[in-house]
Parts: sequence; C-alpha cells; structure tokens
Amino acid sequence: MSAQNYLAYDYPVLGVFWSMLVFFLWIMWFVLLFRVIVDIFRDDDMGGWGKAGWTIFCVVLPFLGVFVYLIARGKGMGQREVAQARAQQEAFDSYVRQTAQGATGTSSADELAKLSAMRSRGDITDDEFRRAKELVLSDSGPAGARRGGDSVPTSTGR
Repeated sequence: MSAQNYLAYDYPVLGVFWSMLVFFLWIMWFVLLFRVIVDIFRDDDMGGWGKAGWTIFCVVLPFLGVFVYLIARGKGMGQREVAQARAQQEAFDSYVRQTAQGATGTSSADELAKLSAMRSRGDITDDEFRRAKELVLSDSGPAGARRGGDSVPTSTGR
C-alpha cells in the first residue's frame, strides 16, 4: 500500500477556475475571429482586394488583425448585421404575404367559372350572374367585394 492516491482535492479550486477561464476566453476568441471574417465577406462596400487583405491580415496575425479590424471597422459591423437582419425579415414578410395572397386569391377565370356553374345549377338568376360578372371583370371582383363586406349572391332563396 505504498502507492500514492491522487484525489480530487489535489487540483486546487483556483486551478479549476483558471482552467475554465482560459477555456472560455479561447472559445470567445474563436467566436470573435469568425465574426470578423464573416463581416469581412458580408461588407458590400469593400472591394475584393480589401477583403483579401483583411482576411490575410486576420489569418497571418490573428490577434493583431482582429483587434485592428475592430478598431478600424467595428462600428460598421453592427450596422451591417442589423441591415442583414432587416433584409432577411423583409424577405420573410414578403414571402408570407405572397404565399397568403396566393392561397386566398383566385383568378378572374376561376371566379367566372364558379359563377357560370352556379347559374347553370340555378343557384343564381341571370341578372345576378350579370352583376357578379361585371364585378369580376371590373377588377373590384368578388374577392375585393368580400373584403369590403359585400358578397356575391350565392342563392336566390328558391
């Protein structure tokens, strides 16, 4: 029993704290380095040679390159990130609007076909068909009229 036992308390608490701090700073450094490199390529105002120069500077001398970049162009980083987020939000909103309109909007030909089918079944009279057809062809159609509260006659009460 002469073998030495190494227990958990052989590693002091301050040693654990120091190791965690160094690891955290190391991870933070890589996050900052990648954000700078992404910002270099995101900037549309900078030309190709400028992007190449900053990238080489940040790769060859990473600490100096990143700190100089943050001093020289740090204010624009936030503005470019906000502009990109705003553009993405506008693109998403536009997509949602377009998709929603496509789901509810029908063409004039579809509306006329529905009206013709309703007239042939006897659901609407010829006079109601004529008025609804005029609405559809005048581009204030039934879809627009429905939004305004009016509706195309669907039955005559027969």
